[in-house]
Amino acid sequence: MNLNRAKQLCRGLPGATEDVKWGEDLVFSVGEKMFAVACNTAGVDKISFKVDDDAFLALTDRPGFIPAPYLARAKWVQVTDLKAVSDEEGDALLRRAYELVFAKLTKKLQREIREMA
Repeated sequence: MNLNRAKQLCRGLPGATEDVKWGEDLVFSVGEKMFAVACNTAGVDKISFKVDDDAFLALTDRPGFIPAPYLARAKWVQVTDLKAVSDEEGDALLRRAYELVFAKLTKKLQREIREMA
């Protein structure tokens, strides 16, 4: 998984915003709700994102994935080895993270975001 490609994908999703939180983490949100976080800790690129319950269990059993620190209880995973994920799978996982968060927004906010796109 190419982290720059992943960031570009997140930036291109309808209504997605980005900002820096916790000092150096790049946070991607929709409707002010986070769906992905890219970081570089100790020189290692990582990305965390929201997943559904079934995917959480499956992904955290795979090498290169761990439950996301501080966010695992909300069903987030962290990719600790970007080579463990193809670009195509990474794209699909990030799109799904966006969709999961988007679905929790109010219908009014969803409509406004769709109209902006």
